[in-house]
Amino acid sequence: MPVTIRRATIDDLLCMQNANLHNLPENYLFKYYMYHILSWPEASFVATTTDAGDESDSHMEELTTHRAAHAPTKQDPCYVRPGEKLVGYVLAKMNDDPAAQQAGTALNGHITSLSVMRTYRRMGLAEKLMRQALFALAEVYKAQYVSLHVRQSNRAALHLYRDTLEFEVLDVEKSYYLDGEDAYAMKKVLDTDELHPANFQRGQLKDDLECDLLQDLDAASASLQQGIQQIKV
Repeated sequence: MPVTIRRATIDDLLCMQNANLHNLPENYLFKYYMYHILSWPEASFVATTTDAGDESDSHMEELTTHRAAHAPTKQDPCYVRPGEKLVGYVLAKMNDDPAAQQAGTALNGHITSLSVMRTYRRMGLAEKLMRQALFALAEVYKAQYVSLHVRQSNRAALHLYRDTLEFEVLDVEKSYYLDGEDAYAMKKVLDTDELHPANFQRGQLKDDLECDLLQDLDAASASLQQGIQQIKV
């Protein structure tokens, strides 16, 4: 089923906290999520998927209305709303440290938390969420760079940040986490042109309106036939 990356809203907070509690050892109070969304509403993003079914739109609308009318007081922490399930999020903010602001430090952002549900990993969702957040911090909030911390033992996250997103490892902060594990302090200088979503969605490929598509198809077919003929049974 398709996955949608969209900006996080107040309605997503319970599901974001649920994903955090399921996947990460670093957890936050609900009001901390609220603080992010109210203070920097354009910086955080979620990945959601919709339930598949053969129901018509009118029947789905009727079913949704019925569920809403008979829903229990406590919301299902996996679903943002009937039929829409949150499968990942990135929580981001601008650096609001008063000491840093007084010292004239360049505007900068921070990635507070990133999480993808286990059954939706290895699909590139973490990278897509991060790229959206980085672009928003640069374009909307004019952040010149962004920082984050990652556990030394988290090899998958380190590969994403260092190798894919090209963060720079600045230092190792001893006993950064409550359980005593060290953390890599990382930083990336932001460039809105480089981070533009079109650069990662084949948006730079343009039809020159001169290529003969049928000719290209014939060439590909001939190459395939030649390969088949070379197969020995």
